[in-house]
This record gives sequence, C-alpha cells and structure tokens, in this order.
Amino acid sequence: MSAQLNHTIVWCRNKQISASFLVEILGLPAPEPFGPMLIVKLENGVSLDYYDNDPPIASQHYAFLVSDDDFDAAFARLQARQQAWWADPCKQQPQQINDYGGGRRVYFDDPDGHLLEIFTRE
Repeated sequence: MSAQLNHTIVWCRNKQISASFLVEILGLPAPEPFGPMLIVKLENGVSLDYYDNDPPIASQHYAFLVSDDDFDAAFARLQARQQAWWADPCKQQPQQINDYGGGRRVYFDDPDGHLLEIFTRE
C-alpha cells in the first residue's frame, strides 16, 4: 500500500487571520478559498485547509521543513513581528534556536495557539 498525506483541516477562530499568518511567515502564495475553507498549499502537494470553528480550539502541532534560506527569511519575519519563539516544543527555551542534527529549528504559536515549527534538517 502507498499512502501520502494530502491535506488536513486546521480548526481556527478566524480562517483569514490564521491562514494569512502562516503564508506571511513562510512566504507562501495567498490562501485560496474552497467552499467554507481557505486552502494553504505547500510545495510537496499537501495543503492545510483552514476552517472556522467555535472556541475552544484544541492546539495542534504543524512542522515545516524549509531550506536554510527560507528559514532565515521566515525567522526574520517572526522577529519583525516581535513574535515569541522557543528552541523546544515545551516552551522552556525562549528566544533560542535549536541546532538538533546540525540544522536549525524554532517553535512559535499561531493566532489560535497551534504550535508551529520551522526546521532545516530532519
């Protein structure tokens, strides 16, 4: 059997705010409407489908493998927004960059409290 992740729904309070946040930080094309959702397409064919939902929103984790140059650009955008970031998913190492495996990674929250991660090495 061959299986690939195609899409996942991201529950949020305001799909426009949340989807726009992600595309701004990652430098992605604008989200596209599809029915009641806003779709953020990633380079590998997977999409995040933002869907409005009433609170409470259960926090999820979304990790994005990026190139070194894309990491630099996304990290600069985080800093320009004065966005808090951490080197670890438990948020015990604020304003630090994790160098696990010879790469770089940081964790940060989106507007709905989902924990996002950008990293350069698997």
